Amino acid sequence: MTALPPDLRVDADPAWSQPVVGVIGGLGPAATALFLKLVVDLTPAVRDQDHLDLVVLDHSTTADRTAYILDPDHATDPGPGLARDATRLAALGAAFVSIPCNTAHHFVDEITAASGLPVVDVVEETARAAAEAAGGAGVAVLATDGTRAAGVYQRALQRLGADVVLPSDEQQKLVMSVIYDGVKAGGPVDVEGLLGVVEQLRADGAGVVVMGCTELSVVYDDQGWRERADIVDSVETLARATVLRAGRTPRR
Repeated sequence: MTALPPDLRVDADPAWSQPVVGVIGGLGPAATALFLKLVVDLTPAVRDQDHLDLVVLDHSTTADRTAYILDPDHATDPGPGLARDATRLAALGAAFVSIPCNTAHHFVDEITAASGLPVVDVVEETARAAAEAAGGAGVAVLATDGTRAAGVYQRALQRLGADVVLPSDEQQKLVMSVIYDGVKAGGPVDVEGLLGVVEQLRADGAGVVVMGCTELSVVYDDQGWRERADIVDSVETLARATVLRAGRTPRR
């Protein structure tokens, strides 16, 4: 990759605030738009210049993360592309990276090794928030098949001493349909079905339910579930952690 002239790096330009946030987006696009909105909403600001400076790569053509995790022999590996995007952000002068995609957590070590940039870990941040909110009860996780198969939430929650509650196979099919047939494809979303899964997992002993896929976060936001104490949203958690990492105290 050709090096960027030093005078074009944002961290060398006094017109850019520091630190600059790098965002790898497009995974999917609606979730990235929501993430950016939440960063704006959570940043304490009274004028444009009070907000964070971000460099956003909305790389929607990145290979499907779940497809690769489930069948690496027959799907394109998104890891090298994610790593190159992080390297691009580093070349531009980003101080750290946020990625509004839970399944991309599987590739965080590769991204960090290639770029040298720290990544705000959506899974670790959300798991910590969920374990705290659960107050010793179990934590249920709604996520893609890829995130579930990779076990990233299970490991993160177990390290925190939280019991993990996962949807049944039938419930997981509905969750995947909401993610892929609904939000990603722009089709109808079975909101009542998704809410039914949440309620059943609560009945099965979960203190809180994690929206562990950023497409589910879009539904969560659309439905006005933000005031529900029994749901922890990964995009909101990532946005809050991003504002904190940039040295600001998030609103509310």
